Formats: sequence, structure tokens, C-alpha cells
Amino acid sequence: MKKVALGSSDLQVSEICLGSMTWGEQNSEEEAFAQIEYALEQGINFIDTAELYSIPPKPETYRLTEQIIGHWLQQNPERRKELVLATKIAGPGLPWIRNGAPVTGKAVIEAVEQSLQNLRTDYIDLYQIHWPNRPNPHFNQHWPQAVDYQAIDPQHQREGMLEILSALDECVQAGKIRYCGLSDETPWGIHEYLKLAENHQLPKMVSIQNEFSLIHLLDSPHLIETCVLNDVAYLPWSPLAGGALSGKYRNGAKPAGCRWTMSQRNGIFRDTSRSHEAIEAYYQIAQRHQLSITQMALAWVYRFKGVTSTIIGATSLKQLEEDIGAYSVALSEEVVAEIDSAIRQFPVPF
Repeated sequence: MKKVALGSSDLQVSEICLGSMTWGEQNSEEEAFAQIEYALEQGINFIDTAELYSIPPKPETYRLTEQIIGHWLQQNPERRKELVLATKIAGPGLPWIRNGAPVTGKAVIEAVEQSLQNLRTDYIDLYQIHWPNRPNPHFNQHWPQAVDYQAIDPQHQREGMLEILSALDECVQAGKIRYCGLSDETPWGIHEYLKLAENHQLPKMVSIQNEFSLIHLLDSPHLIETCVLNDVAYLPWSPLAGGALSGKYRNGAKPAGCRWTMSQRNGIFRDTSRSHEAIEAYYQIAQRHQLSITQMALAWVYRFKGVTSTIIGATSLKQLEEDIGAYSVALSEEVVAEIDSAIRQFPVPF
């Protein structure tokens, strides 16, 4: 599998990143180990996790996914150098994580230390801010007037960002993290972090991971422009829209143990009538061209201009094999044209 630069860093990452948020809830430690081994065999060297995981978040499983990865590294210490390991500090809002408080410099220092212990490693390759401290247009907050931007104090936000960057710099200087990144941010947030880093000689944010799929495209043009022109890696997450673009929820199906049948912190907001119509349109395109909708949807994201590495997740080894197999699927011009037509019909289905 091809390796590419992670933004302006010197890290070389596979064009597929193995997501881990199901490990500890929908997947056992044994299953997680099998996924890691299989991904490595396929040339994937990039693994993404977070202190928050597993998902859906709850106090009982807080940091469990990091611990599972740590157990694997404890059993395979010689393989640490093969991995580009990424994790994230949770933003505000969850009472069992720092009492739901905003991310501060002190929180960064403490969270990095705890993640190092959980992961059983001396360093983290990419340390990311999971979501911003300020209200933001993610997780179903993109509809008109959902966020009152005029109520946000930009100078206060900049001061908080500077404090975070200073703490990250302390961790970089100590050799505890190599590079820093963002998640669920906006072009404004990226730009502010880049300006602060340049003005204060602090670590540059080298990547961002945001939701991106055939049914979630709304922020991608502005985000990808910001990333490409500032040499920031773009890492799409949920390229199958929480599994919906596998077609598993067609015709009203709700398989047990799947994302749309589990309680979610922000609700099952992707489950709308327009989403189902869009998914059916993509399913029919795949059927006409003898493709699986899963592999068609993933292949479309994998090859999208401006995408650096796509974060995938699976709850079974069979699913993971199909997801990685999509990397070798080439979509014809006819398929791409039909997908483009469907996008115009369903630009914002949820």
C-alpha cells in the first residue's frame, strides 16, 4: 500500500488508517488484535484512537481502546517502530472526562501522560484535539442558526488555542509526542492554530480528521482547500457514514449490535428519510455496475483529490477485508458520473 507524507511532517503513513473506536465495546481485545495484525499484513501502518474510546462513550469504557492497543504493544514491543500511532484528547461536554471542562494546557499535559501509560509506549506520533472548545457546526449542528457565532469571543478562543499549543510544544520538546493535529475543526480553527504556531514558534498542526462520505460532503470544499494550500493532511473519518453506506439499513433494517441500534451521545442523526433515499440511489448505482456499495463508497473517498489517508473501522475481520479490498477498486468514469449525479440530488441528506 502506498505511503504518503502526513502534511508537513516527516511521517509517512499508509493511505488507509485503521480506526479503533469499536475495540472494547463492539469488539473484544482478541478481535482488535486480529484487526491490527491483518492491517499490518496489508501494508497499513497508521492506527488512530482516542482517550474517549470505545464508542458509544461511557465512563465504563473510557480509555479502554487505548489500553487494548497498549496490551498489543506490550506483547509486540519490537513492532512499535512499524506504526504511526495517533490518539486524541477529548473536548468539553462529557462529565466523566475532566468534569466536562474545556481543553486547557494542564489538561493536555495530563492527558498525554495518561495516554502514554495506556498505550504502553514512550511517544505518540500524532496527538490531536478531538473537537474544539467553542460551539462548532459538527455533529448535526450545521443547520441554519444551530450555532450562534456572534456569541463566540474570538480573542478568548485564541488565548485558549495558544495555551493548548504551548502545552503541546512542551510535550514535543520532552519527546512525548512527535506531531500535533486537529479533529472536527473548521477552516477558521485551522487558520487560527496555524497563525499562532507561526507567530509564537510553536508546533504546526499537521493534520485534521473530519467526517467525509458520499452523504456527508457539506464542509469538504472549504476544508480541503484549507488543508491542501497549507500542507495539512486531510484524514476523513466515517467514510461509510457509520456503516450506513454498506447498505445494512436498507428497507428499514436495524441489525442488532450496529451503530444505528446503539445509544449515541448526539443521537442517530444520520438516520433520516433523505439519507435512506441517498443510500438507495448509491446502492442502485453499485448494483448496475456489479460493485458492492461498501467498496464503491470507500473507493470514491480513497481516490478523492486532497484526501491523505482515510480512517476506516470494522466490527468483523470480514468487514475489514472488504474495506481494505476497496483500495484496489477502480471506479469507471461512468460510475463516477452517476455518483456525481446522485450527489447533486442528495447534497445534504442529514
